[in-house]
Amino acid sequence: MPYSILIVDDEELTRRTISRGLRQEGWEVLLASSGEEGLKIFAEEKPELALLDVVLPGMNGVELLRQIKQQAPATVVVMMSAYHMVDRAVEAMKLGAFDFLVKPFHLSDMAATLHHATEMLQLRVRVRDTVEDAKGRYDFGRVVTKNEVTRKMLEVAKKAAEADHTTILIQGESGTGKGVLARAIHYASPRASMPLLELNCAALPDALLESELFGYEPGAFTDARRRKEGLLERAHGGTVFLDEIGNMSPSVQAKLLRVLEEGTFLRLGGTRVIHVDVRMIAATNANLKEAVARGSFREDLYYRLNVVPLFIPALRERREDILPLALDLVEHFNRELKKSFTGLTPQAAELIVHYSWPGNIRELKNVIERAMILSPEGDIDAEYLPEELRDYKESIALQEPLSAFDVSPTGHQFVTLDELEDDYIKQVLIATGNNKTQAARLLGIHPTSLQRRLKKSASLDEP
Repeated sequence: MPYSILIVDDEELTRRTISRGLRQEGWEVLLASSGEEGLKIFAEEKPELALLDVVLPGMNGVELLRQIKQQAPATVVVMMSAYHMVDRAVEAMKLGAFDFLVKPFHLSDMAATLHHATEMLQLRVRVRDTVEDAKGRYDFGRVVTKNEVTRKMLEVAKKAAEADHTTILIQGESGTGKGVLARAIHYASPRASMPLLELNCAALPDALLESELFGYEPGAFTDARRRKEGLLERAHGGTVFLDEIGNMSPSVQAKLLRVLEEGTFLRLGGTRVIHVDVRMIAATNANLKEAVARGSFREDLYYRLNVVPLFIPALRERREDILPLALDLVEHFNRELKKSFTGLTPQAAELIVHYSWPGNIRELKNVIERAMILSPEGDIDAEYLPEELRDYKESIALQEPLSAFDVSPTGHQFVTLDELEDDYIKQVLIATGNNKTQAARLLGIHPTSLQRRLKKSASLDEP
């Protein structure tokens, strides 16, 4: 990728020699003979790099560096001088200069310095692209839900994201999307461009969890041959997401409490106090209040984490979301697997809506992915769904023979078939965002038939 570079030097021979070499390498070169001219060109052209002489007529190179950094802090600036001006070099580095070349220098030395500078620019682009991609994938607007409880929870989460020092505790069953919500909060916060680091507290034994979180010094334990920065240090300025925090041991809980209250900790085997600025998001599928009552979780840590509590309902408690989520996952895997599925057959949709989903969204995602791998393209049919979905429907039919009855003081009264069908049509219309063509396809009827049914039934008001 070609970059543009501004060269500011009052010696014409130096400008000409450097520019010739850089142009041969494919650089776009901008030239100026004074600080004032260089600042004017920079304001107009916004080059990615600048090569500045320290000694210039009028505005000197250090002042030019200062003003360039004020306009565009990300610009990579390399200083150069014919004198061994250590004090100026130190001042320039403090102001954000990338490097300092002492004249006379070989063009190969300059090329090596600029090569390192372009590597850093490329890394910045990759990091920026990664952050922008993550912002898109975890944007709150992409969350599929028609459930009022979930909607209200998301509104609280959006507000909490803006308060980027506030700790958040996300609760919900396994597979409900606690990690996805934590990422959405991070990428909607002012810390979005900084690291988001995650640690599953249930996946590591206590000793390893402590060393991963806080790091260690050489000699802290048998295999500690060199210093290791912990997750907290590496996440400085960003967010730490601690999943399944209910599994954390009391000794690690005490150290974590200090981080939350003071922003400080010690590495294992260390004596130097380390200061960090991190936003903490914790998640658990356990009842932490009960854990506090049992004495297995610190009460003070619980209240310190639970500043903004967020609860994600289980999928079976938000049945209106099941079909929309399934259709959204079909679109997702169409892109990922390069397929062209159109949706679900009515029979498959019915099985998916009525299943209990003990594994929540994670289980639904796995079911859709597997069906799309095994099934021919088109609508996913019920035969390609796991047996447990069909078995579950049959078991419900056997266990709850009165589920289609309305119990009254006078006995059991059957609901009519029309009422059952109307209720199902309502679910499908809600799931498809009132798209009648898509709803008709899922119901296995012609759109005209659906329109007639909607006009005929008074109970089928517009969703």
